Amino acid sequence: MKSPRSPGLRQLFLAAAALLLVCQPAWAEKRVALVLGNAAYQNVAKLPNPVNDGAVIAATLRNAGFDVVDSRQDLPAAETRRTLRDFADRARDADIAVVYYAGHGIEVDGANYLIPVDAKLERDTDVYDEALSLDRVLLAIEPAKKLRLVILDACRDNPFSKNMKRTVASRAIGQGLAKVEPNSPNMLIAYSAKAGSTAADGDGKNSPFTVALSKHLTTPGLDVRRAFGFVRDEVLKTTSNRQEPFVYGSLGGEDVPLVPAPARAAPAASAPSPQAEARRDYELALQIGNKDALNAFIAQYPDGFYASLAKIQLTKFAAEEARVAATEKARLAEQERARLAAEGAQKGLQAKADADAKAAEQARIAAEKAKQVAQDKVTEAERTRATAEQTTGVPSTAQPADQTTKLAALNAGPPQADLTKSVQTELRRVGCLSADADGNWNTASQRSLTLFNRYAKTKFDTKLASTDALDTIKLKTARVCPMVCDHGYKAEADRCTKITCATGSFLNDDNECEKRRGKQPVARRDRPEPRQAPEARQVPQAQQAIAGRAQVRTGAGIGARGQPLTGIERERGCNGYSAIMSGVCP
Repeated sequence: MKSPRSPGLRQLFLAAAALLLVCQPAWAEKRVALVLGNAAYQNVAKLPNPVNDGAVIAATLRNAGFDVVDSRQDLPAAETRRTLRDFADRARDADIAVVYYAGHGIEVDGANYLIPVDAKLERDTDVYDEALSLDRVLLAIEPAKKLRLVILDACRDNPFSKNMKRTVASRAIGQGLAKVEPNSPNMLIAYSAKAGSTAADGDGKNSPFTVALSKHLTTPGLDVRRAFGFVRDEVLKTTSNRQEPFVYGSLGGEDVPLVPAPARAAPAASAPSPQAEARRDYELALQIGNKDALNAFIAQYPDGFYASLAKIQLTKFAAEEARVAATEKARLAEQERARLAAEGAQKGLQAKADADAKAAEQARIAAEKAKQVAQDKVTEAERTRATAEQTTGVPSTAQPADQTTKLAALNAGPPQADLTKSVQTELRRVGCLSADADGNWNTASQRSLTLFNRYAKTKFDTKLASTDALDTIKLKTARVCPMVCDHGYKAEADRCTKITCATGSFLNDDNECEKRRGKQPVARRDRPEPRQAPEARQVPQAQQAIAGRAQVRTGAGIGARGQPLTGIERERGCNGYSAIMSGVCP
C-alpha cells in the first residue's frame, strides 16, 4: 500500500531539482586568475608601481568572487615558467581564465616578450632564452571554455635597449609592444597602451591603467568589452590623451561579463526596448568593423541617435580609404621620380615627375589631416554616448554634436614626445640616425634630419620633429643616407665589417689594402746622387784620367797606348806622345 504523501514528496523533489538546474549556470561558472607583478629588476632600474598594481588587481578579483587568484611578485624566469605551467592545470576546467602582468615587456621582430626580474638581455637574441613570449602566456589560458583574457600593463620604455647588442642589423626592436592577433576564439588581449606606444607609470601609487581597471573591470553584468571601453576613456582623460589602452581579439554577440549580473525578478517574456535593440546592433556593427556592417545598420535604423553615430563612423572609414589611396599614389609618384632621375631622363620628364610627386605628397598630407578630423568626431561622439549611458543607464535620445564642431580638448596630432620618437625611429630605419630613439630632439637628431634633407632633397625644419617629416620618411622604402664606417671597416649591406688584408699587405690611410714593398738593391740605383758643385764633379774625373794615363807601359818598343809597335810604327817614331798627337801614328 502506497503512502498518500509520496506524490507530494516526489513533486517537491522534482521542483527542487528543476530550481537547481535553472540556477546552476549563475553560480557554477568557474573563474581563475594569475596576477604577476615584476618591479625589483636585478640588472636595470627598479619600477615603482608593478607590485602595487598587482596587489590592487588581485584584491579586485578576489572581491569579485573568483575561485582562484594566484598572485606572485618579482619572479625569475624559471619560477615564472613553473607558475604558468601550474596555472594551465587550474584553467583546464575553468570557464573564465585571466592573466594580469605588470612589469617590463619588449618587442623583437614583431613578437612580444615579458621580462623576468633576473634577465640581462646583453644581446637581442637573449630574449629567446631569458624572457617569456606572449604565446607562452596564451598557451596557459587556452583550456578555458568561455573567456581567455590577458591584461598587460607592460608597455613601458625598454631599459635594455641602450646596452643591448644587435647580432643582426635588420632585427627590429621597437618601443612598447607589437600588435597581436589572437588565433584562438573567445580570447582578448588588453594593452595599457596601443601597439608601438608606451604607457606611463603614473605619479601615484598605481598606474592610470590599473586604477581604471579596478573601477570598471568587475562591474556586475558589464560586458568585458564595454568595461575596457570605460577604461580607455578614463585613461585618455587622466593622461591628457597621451596614453590610449587597446584591446585585440574578438568575442561573440552575447555579453561576457567577468562578474554575473545580480539576479532580478523580471517577467520571463520581457521584450527589449527599441533603443536597447539599436544599441546592441550598433555595437555589433562596430565589432565587425567595416562599411558593409554600418550600411546594413543604417538601412535597418535610418534615424535616431545610433544612426547618426553610424554615419559619423562611415565618414571615418571614407577618410581612411582616401588616406590609404593618397599614400599609395604618393609612393608610386616618388618611385617614378627616382627612376627617371637614376636613368638620366630628359629634364622635361624629370620636372613633370617632380611636380607630380609634390602634388601627390600634398594630397596625402591633406588626407591625413582629414582622417584626423574624422577620428576626432568619432571620439567625441562615442564619448557623448558613453557619458549618457553611464549617467542614465539608457541610451541618450539627443543627437551627437554637429559634424562640423571641432574638439578643442583633443590634439590635432600625436603628442610631441611620441612624434619625436616616431621620427627618430624612421630616421634610424633609413640609415640617417645611429643613436637610440629616446624622444629627445637633440643635436644628433637635428644632424640626422639635415642628412635626410641632403640626400632626399627635402627642406624640413631640423629644429623640431614634425608630422610632415614623419610622413615623408615613411615613404622611403630603402636606405637614404649612406653608411659611414670607422677606419678599418667597410660597409656591406646594412652593417660595417672589418677589413682583413692578405699576407704581405697592409691597410693604408685610404682604408684600402696595399702591398708591402720589400728592400731591394735595385731601388738604390734609382736614388739621385748628392748634389755637388760643377767644379767638384769635374775635377775627380780629370784626376782619374790622368792617373789612368800614368799607368800605361812605356819603352822603346811600346807605343803611347801601351801596346807593342809594329815595324812601320817604329820607323815613324810612334813611341812618342808628339807623334801620336800629330796624327801620323794610330
